Amino acid sequence: MIRTVAVCEAQVPFIHGGAEYLVRELVRQFQIAGYETERVSVPFKWYPKTELLRHAAAWRLLDLSETNGRPIDLAVATKFPTYFVRHPRKVTWLLHQHRAAYELAGTIYGDFEHTDEDVSLRAHLMTLDSEMLGESRRLYSIARNTAARAARFNNLSVDVLYHPPRLADRMHAGPYGNYVLSVGRLETIKRVDLAIHALAHAPSDVTLVVAGTGSQDAPLRALAVSLGLDARVRFVGNVDDDALIELYAGALAVVFPPFDEDFGYVTLEAFLAHKAVVTTTDAGEPTEFVTDDVNGYVTEATAEAIGAAFARLADRAHAQRLGDAGYERARTITWMGVVEQLVGAAA
Repeated sequence: MIRTVAVCEAQVPFIHGGAEYLVRELVRQFQIAGYETERVSVPFKWYPKTELLRHAAAWRLLDLSETNGRPIDLAVATKFPTYFVRHPRKVTWLLHQHRAAYELAGTIYGDFEHTDEDVSLRAHLMTLDSEMLGESRRLYSIARNTAARAARFNNLSVDVLYHPPRLADRMHAGPYGNYVLSVGRLETIKRVDLAIHALAHAPSDVTLVVAGTGSQDAPLRALAVSLGLDARVRFVGNVDDDALIELYAGALAVVFPPFDEDFGYVTLEAFLAHKAVVTTTDAGEPTEFVTDDVNGYVTEATAEAIGAAFARLADRAHAQRLGDAGYERARTITWMGVVEQLVGAAA
């Protein structure tokens, strides 16, 4: 019988993003379901690249089968390198591997290059991942994109287990305003620049609100100025939950065009606020939820195509129909289902 659960987390100190929120919510949901649950966290650093193997080794040294003479009945691993942990009932709910060593290698989004050292390290990490993940009683992933990566690179079968976004219980519908909302870190891979460029191809009364910060904050602001669109783009930085919920509620729609995203809470948060989502064919997991012209738009990754979607959504009645369809898609995803699957896999 499962009574005690350890949820494993690799966290970059002082950084709190989607992965960190997910782990904490998973712990809370296990506790709500009646399981004695603790978060086991180890600091993570990915640079220089040799640190990756050191951090993997640190997790491999950990035996979470018991603590202070008490058994730990279930260990839930999440992202790299937590699944290196030792436990007889290890179940992995895979957020992601170290993507820079996988499909992002050799792209502008990764730091692995075609050098002997990088090629060797990448191959070694993939081999280790295959072995460590393969120890799991069962493998789940948070997204189909993540499962496909494990199948392609590690020859592992992974079941998709979706979960609600962090703010699911608080999202609500509101008026369909004149702004399209962008939410997330301002990094190259999130491609907020596409949303800014798209304004030039949308009706002049459609504006863009950008919520989030990151390394691309200054370049994106400069881009808006250079395109003469600064009056139509409002950067609000990091906002608290109350403000974010209201931004969703008052939006015309939500734009989310990342490159090959593993999950992205933004899509489901938007749907739970009855807002349509504009995404792109190469966005990854958002395309598992967004159906073109049903609950949003899936366009080519061009400013012209995204701008055309903005124009169609300027019809408020149409925007509402798509947003309501999105809500019906998102409301069936529950935390109770996640907890039951993870516990059942170890029983």
